[in-house]
Amino acid sequence: MTGALRSAHVIVASTSAAAGTAADTTGPAIAAWLQERGFSVAGPTVVSDGIDVEHAVRSALDDAPAVIVTTGGTGVSPSDRTPEAVAPLLELQLPGIIEELRRRGAEHLPAAVLTRGVAGFAGPTFVVTLPGSAGGVRDGLAVLEPILDHLLAQRTGAKRSNDGHAGRR
Repeated sequence: MTGALRSAHVIVASTSAAAGTAADTTGPAIAAWLQERGFSVAGPTVVSDGIDVEHAVRSALDDAPAVIVTTGGTGVSPSDRTPEAVAPLLELQLPGIIEELRRRGAEHLPAAVLTRGVAGFAGPTFVVTLPGSAGGVRDGLAVLEPILDHLLAQRTGAKRSNDGHAGRR
């Protein structure tokens, strides 16, 4: 997709990073990846796991960005609540994206099947919740790489070209 600069938000769900007791490395990696693809990026915004994630995503949605990417809080620990915070905000879920993320991750780390992320649209905004690990983020961005522009173009009603890709590149 080309044309006007698109916006994105990156939200990090990490209680330890929010408290300043751990460094966040995944948020900057996601922001850099989005910037390389022509997005203006807000964040990374670092918040504690739980209800703070919902507040951060709702606040980001107020800006109507093209994309919101969260990282962290998708596992099975008691504080991992990102899917529960984000799923109710999605009008249209895209489970295949998370299924592919789990499949790719499990090729290298069997525990990757435990991620409970969600992906979909809240209005015109594509929202995806990636794991908090560097490997999980790498796998998630690899899944998004070939489809993100097409996904965003489809949501806006762009025509498809004969090869099945969005008409504008």
